[in-house]
Amino acid sequence: MKVLVVDDDLVLSDVIGFTLRRAGFEVLTSHDGQVGYERWLMEAPDLVILDIRLPGMDGLTLCKRIRAHGNTPVIILSVQGADEDVVNGLDIGADDYVAKPFSPSQLVARVRAVLRRAGMTPVAGTLTYRDLTFDIARREVRRASQPEPIQLTQLESRLLEALMLNIGQVLPNETLVTSIWGVDGGDRVMLKQLVHRLRQKIEPDPANPTYIENVPGVGYALIQRR
Repeated sequence: MKVLVVDDDLVLSDVIGFTLRRAGFEVLTSHDGQVGYERWLMEAPDLVILDIRLPGMDGLTLCKRIRAHGNTPVIILSVQGADEDVVNGLDIGADDYVAKPFSPSQLVARVRAVLRRAGMTPVAGTLTYRDLTFDIARREVRRASQPEPIQLTQLESRLLEALMLNIGQVLPNETLVTSIWGVDGGDRVMLKQLVHRLRQKIEPDPANPTYIENVPGVGYALIQRR
């Protein structure tokens, strides 16, 4: 699959490109918004990753133009990580919004997640959190101290993937419900039950969870340190 990276930070662009190529993607790069738009027209990539602050054409304008003329998935990268910035980026048509700094491996996982939501088949991969390794394609979790894999259901996998893509960040209940069941497909009670089931499978002591944190009235997060 082909990914177009539009970022005027040459060092970061190289890091992203290297990481994506190692994960099996073909990578195109541009350091100018206008040139990036022209490459999108000519190359028809499967996904675009772009910064907001770009010469030639800013990233928000570029995202709007892409969305006006096609359905190519777009991930925005930006140092502007406030809630209003994220909401604005998603409102203009971006499929995901990643605040800088970020982990390159997390970005690859987000690329795969966006491609799956778009109905494409991305390269299979894994996510890691503390002593857990999650095989997304197989829906299996392995704990370092336990050789046998833990099999997850599709809904449990969606929940764990969302949490592992945002380690240390509290994901609102509504965001998780939409991500797992789609619009109008679930509710907070169903989410609470799903979290309980996932804890029963992955927590060393489900009665005293040390992985999945509940922030009352807000949502859930994977605890960064304990």
